Amino acid sequence: MTNKNLSRLGRIDEELKKEISNIINYELKNPNITGMISVTRAKITPDLKYAKVYVSILNSKNTKDTFANLKKSSGYIRTEIAKRINLRITPEIIFVLDDSMEYGAKIDKILKEIMPKKED
Repeated sequence: MTNKNLSRLGRIDEELKKEISNIINYELKNPNITGMISVTRAKITPDLKYAKVYVSILNSKNTKDTFANLKKSSGYIRTEIAKRINLRITPEIIFVLDDSMEYGAKIDKILKEIMPKKED
C-alpha cells in the first residue's frame, strides 16, 4: 500500500472518529445508553467496507447493556455517517470496547493507595 493511500485512510479514520463521537454524544436518543462514551479510535479497512470503532464507557449504570445498545444503534450511526462523510461505500461499523481508560483509572487509584503521602 502506498503512503498516499495510508494517509487517506488515516484522514478517514480521524473523520469517522470525530463524526461518530458527535453522533453518540449529541444525537443518539437511546435511554439505555448511559455514562460517558468516548470514541478512542477508529480504524477503517483498506477496502472501506468495515470500520472498527473503539469506544470507552465510563460512569455507566451497566457497561454491558450500554455497549449492547450502542451496537444496536450502529445502523442509525452508519446512516448518519453516510450523510456527513462523502465516501463511495459507507463502512459497516463494528464497535469494540476499549477498557484502557478504565484500566488506567484503576492503576491510578492503586498507585495513590500505595504511594506514601507527601507531607506539606
